[in-house]
Amino acid sequence: MVLAELGGRITNALRTMTSNTVIDEETVDNMLKEIASALLASDVNVKLVSRLRKNVKGRINLEDLATGLNRRRMIQQAVFEELCEMLNPGKAPYQPKKGKPNVIMFVGLQGSGKTTSCTKYALHYHRKNFKTCLVCADTFRAGAFDQLKQNATKARIPFYGSYTERDPVKIAQDGVDMFKKEGQEIIIVDTSGRHKQEASLFEEMQQIAAAVEPDDVVFVLDSSIGQAAHDQAAAFKDAVSVGSVIMTKLDGHAKGGGALSAVAATESPIVFIGTGEHFDDFEQFQVRSFVSRLLGLGDVGGLMNAIKDAGLDKQPELYQKLSQGVFTLRDMYEQFQNVMKMGPLNKVMSMIPGMSQMMTKGREQESQVRFKKFMTIMDSMTDDELDTENTTKMMTDTRVLRIAQGSGSHPQHVWELLEEFKRFQKMVSKMKHLKIGKNGEMPQMSRNPQQAMAQMGKCLDPRMLKQIGGMSGLQSLMKSMNGVDMSQFMGMDG
Repeated sequence: MVLAELGGRITNALRTMTSNTVIDEETVDNMLKEIASALLASDVNVKLVSRLRKNVKGRINLEDLATGLNRRRMIQQAVFEELCEMLNPGKAPYQPKKGKPNVIMFVGLQGSGKTTSCTKYALHYHRKNFKTCLVCADTFRAGAFDQLKQNATKARIPFYGSYTERDPVKIAQDGVDMFKKEGQEIIIVDTSGRHKQEASLFEEMQQIAAAVEPDDVVFVLDSSIGQAAHDQAAAFKDAVSVGSVIMTKLDGHAKGGGALSAVAATESPIVFIGTGEHFDDFEQFQVRSFVSRLLGLGDVGGLMNAIKDAGLDKQPELYQKLSQGVFTLRDMYEQFQNVMKMGPLNKVMSMIPGMSQMMTKGREQESQVRFKKFMTIMDSMTDDELDTENTTKMMTDTRVLRIAQGSGSHPQHVWELLEEFKRFQKMVSKMKHLKIGKNGEMPQMSRNPQQAMAQMGKCLDPRMLKQIGGMSGLQSLMKSMNGVDMSQFMGMDG
């Protein structure tokens, strides 16, 4: 998860506070001291940290609060609200509209990840059924058009640029005019960057902005500069009326918290954060969801959206099989595909309350590789092997050797897959008692919730149940998710 170290330290401070028998002024002060230390280590401005401590204490009146669980929850809520306030710019970003051309101009310093972010932005809206395209108006950096062309081709996004024309304003104007005639809905103009803030850079940006009249100017910012992001964001905003910010490289630097809070102070809304080099390492930034995941509280709303975006909320055939306790290797293959459609594993896990600390960066990479390796092995199986419920019984050493050779794997890897399949199959066999409907609903949940919860607890992997917080945590999760199909997550911890 992004800023995992910061989130871990704040979460531990809150957990230590809630585990104390008595919660008094000293307990709260110790908690706030640790949270402040974590924020300062992430390069958050000392004035913002001081304000947060003061405001949290201002929200809490221990004498007025009831003792016990309510007091703990009120303190946690106060910390949550103040962290949200710190990252909230107080201004809504531009929202592209379908059925009309939206010209989006990207600006930023060289090396900030601007060109890659252009493609990620285009792909994000392309997946939401917008007609997106890219215009390369960067004539300053050698190879800029080649990079954009390569990215756009890989993402299957239309693009425009020129190897001969040296005037970036003309290229931008011609590209925007061409794509408007074609009926494109989101036209992204990638402009030149520089190694530092130069007068020539700002002048060129202003000329392009005057020519293409963008609906939104997106400033791409490298998060590794920490709180220095404030001055950089303010300078660009003064030059070209920046409407939105994309923060990049949040996966590899400890100063991301400082950069996020500094940009928010300029009243420039952060719309996306880049968490890696791959096109999928791109998250829409929403303050309350981000802080909720940062504190290990999950993001059920974001999880539901991810499920819907991946088309996983309507799987009648799967639900019918689950209701019968039937599960084959082909079903397992499809579930691996479904989970991977939802995005990087650590992102999905961070949306489930209590699961964010379970998937570290190394573990996430390991699990992704494992999923892909198992899918490659299953690609070398016959239809009979994939579709029978008795796969483990029919698997002989000869079959395993054939599958291993066909998939370029070691026979031991095939046996590992079969063991994993047995674990899934055992889990699914218990699910027939849940009486899942054709649309994933569980009528028993409303008729006899206690019995349904107990049965659900038996179906879940014990490790996952423990991370969620036992049966009480499962009850809270299911209440939030309103009975959503948990089969997508039952074995994803690898």
